[in-house]
Parts: sequence; C-alpha cells; structure tokens
Amino acid sequence: MIYARIDDLSRYKGVSRFLDMAIDFIQKTDLRMLKQGRNEVDGDNVYINRFDYETMPEEKTFYEAHTLYIDVHLLLSGEEYIAVSDTGVMKETERDDTADFIGYAGSAQARFEMDSSKVLIVFPGEAHAVKIQRIRPCLVEKAVCKVKVQ
Repeated sequence: MIYARIDDLSRYKGVSRFLDMAIDFIQKTDLRMLKQGRNEVDGDNVYINRFDYETMPEEKTFYEAHTLYIDVHLLLSGEEYIAVSDTGVMKETERDDTADFIGYAGSAQARFEMDSSKVLIVFPGEAHAVKIQRIRPCLVEKAVCKVKVQ
C-alpha cells in the first residue's frame, strides 16, 4: 500500500503504466466535477467510481480486497479512517470473481486518517475497510480510481 499526501502522488509514477495514467488524470482533473458512478479514463484499464456516503462505527464496516485492480482512494470532502490488513491474516467470507470482490473478516493491522489532502493506494492482497468514522458520522464525497493490474 501507499499512503501519501496527494501533492506527492507523482513520486509513485513508474510503478505501472496504468497507475501512471491514473496519476496523470487525477492531477489534471477536478474530481469533484465527475458524475456519480463510473467515469471512464481508459476503458477497463483505468476508471473512477465517484460516490458519497456517511461514515459509521468500525464494527459496522467490512473488509474487501481485489485481484484484478489497484484502488486509489481519494476523499473530495469529509474525513474517515481506512483500515488495512494483509489478506493472509484474515478469513475469506465471500467471493465474486466477476465483480473482483473478495470479502474478509478480521482486524486491522493499520488505520489511515483520510481527508482531501491524502491518498491511499491499496494493491491486491491488501484488504481494506472504508467508511470508518473518525470522531462522529460524517458525509464523505469520494472518488476511487480503479487501476488494472498489469
């Protein structure tokens, strides 16, 4: 995983061609102007899901991981924690290969404070739970850039 200030995102160019494409798009685009739902960048190679939600207590959230995509988490407004854990120490609870979704049960190995100045990039094998409230429930406007693993 990569946890960084959004202003430092360029440091991570060179990891993969599709991640470079995502970083370029993120840096050149006002993500708040994206429509709700899926926004195309490069077909199934890079796209951005834009959505809003209210954060909640950690015990009401769930862990997920992916095999085909890297997730780049970007908050447009609001704040949350994202919990992350290696899938090797968690128990798989469900799987939908068509949707590139694997659900997990377990506990966090790390928690990251997220706001509009931060970015969290999670790779396959890294389970993550989003929507975790920091102090109290809060509305989050979010974009998750989906980057196909090469």
